[in-house]
Amino acid sequence: MEEQIVDYLHYLLIERGLSKNTRESYRRDLHQYLAYLQKEQVNSWQEVDRFMILSFLQSLQKAGKSSATLARMISSLRRFHQFLRQERYTEHDPMQHIETPKKQQRLPDTLSLAEVERLIETPDTKDLLGLRDRAILEVMYATGLRVSELIGLKLKDLHLSIGLLQTLGKGDKERIVPLGDYAITWVQRYLEEARPQLTAKHPEEEHLFVNHHGTGLSRQGIWKNLKQIVRQAGIHKTVTPHTLRHSFATHLLENGADLRTVQELLGHADISTTQIYTHITKKRMTDVYKEYFPRA
Repeated sequence: MEEQIVDYLHYLLIERGLSKNTRESYRRDLHQYLAYLQKEQVNSWQEVDRFMILSFLQSLQKAGKSSATLARMISSLRRFHQFLRQERYTEHDPMQHIETPKKQQRLPDTLSLAEVERLIETPDTKDLLGLRDRAILEVMYATGLRVSELIGLKLKDLHLSIGLLQTLGKGDKERIVPLGDYAITWVQRYLEEARPQLTAKHPEEEHLFVNHHGTGLSRQGIWKNLKQIVRQAGIHKTVTPHTLRHSFATHLLENGADLRTVQELLGHADISTTQIYTHITKKRMTDVYKEYFPRA
């Protein structure tokens, strides 16, 4: 049964061209599913029926998994069983009559403009790593890049003279993103004053943002630095690298940007993903109304 999962993951890479992170998500879901079936002494995919899948999903629910996790698992299983039938590993599709639970819509956390400014201005720019962190925060807020896109940026992806950078998003889709004047200024300062010293032992390093060893930053490195800067800034919210992406999108919409433009800037394949931000701006509008209108 493991062989078919390996075949499916190859299919996702070669036929569908899905990103490493997406394939890893499928791999985790399917191995959790396989572990359950093996515990139930199921020896082939042909033996799997609708009731076994419902029992598996019920076990996840009892373990306290959210409706969003269940919905994602159902989506993973649905595509996998379609693949099994398509490749003639099975004669039936047990997922056919299993419905996806309604996903609870959770609004992402965002920062106010004042909080973003406080956060960005916190790093000590007299220090090499502080200058680097300032440039990172400026780029994250100015572009709404995912953290994976940020750490993947290479020097060749920068086009500062025309105020643009290029990045590879989900599914290795390339997109061009404009950079604001503030971000350009701080990236230039970082390139001139900090990066040459940081990469002294690794002059061949291609990544734009590097650690104190002079090599490319990791997700953990970005996350660790951000937590420290948030604490120094005195911001009492849970702030992740994605919070700056959410704030970028929300502030654009609040200042009159249209949804299609924000969709393109964020690299969302479907506009329905971008529509979550309209709910944030409506909620904020309601909060402001209640706070400031005397008869609210």
